[in-house]
Amino acid sequence: MAARARLCSMLALAALVRQVTGVKNFEDVRCKCICPPYKDQPGHIFNKNVSQKDCDCLHVVESMPVSGPDVEAYCLRCECKYEERSSVTIKVTVIIYLSILGLLLLYMVYLTLAEPILKRRLFGHSQLIQSDEDIGDHQPFANAHDVLARSRSRANVLNKVEYAQQRWKLQVQEQRKSVFDRHVVLS
Repeated sequence: MAARARLCSMLALAALVRQVTGVKNFEDVRCKCICPPYKDQPGHIFNKNVSQKDCDCLHVVESMPVSGPDVEAYCLRCECKYEERSSVTIKVTVIIYLSILGLLLLYMVYLTLAEPILKRRLFGHSQLIQSDEDIGDHQPFANAHDVLARSRSRANVLNKVEYAQQRWKLQVQEQRKSVFDRHVVLS
């Protein structure tokens, strides 16, 4: 088992050294030549993995579409560019992006599945959520004191957020009653 761990660490170290020393992947460099239409030949785009000094029409265009004295004129019209990219940076960026996306997905699953179970355990099934008939006009915050006492005894963030959310819901319900039933706008 220890030998296997050493072998894995050696392979990881070798991969890291290879990346640090600048050994380029064959897909990380290319010479791209864009040749416009010439006489009766349509335009072409040629890609080839060559060094930067060999990035010209004569080295990149493998099957020259023209022959003889037209080769020089054809190559003068071509625009060749040496392109280099870092596939390691791209891979790391994609991994970070997917990790963040996965964490957000796990958080969403937690919020949809685990949080209602925790709420039921902490507050009971129907203590906080009351229907309109249960809430009287004279005491819109009838159970707010109980919720506040529980949040003080269990001083954690979930209780404080739950209390603020319930207080806000009750305020909204009271405003709706005032506006729609009594036609009074609260200040």
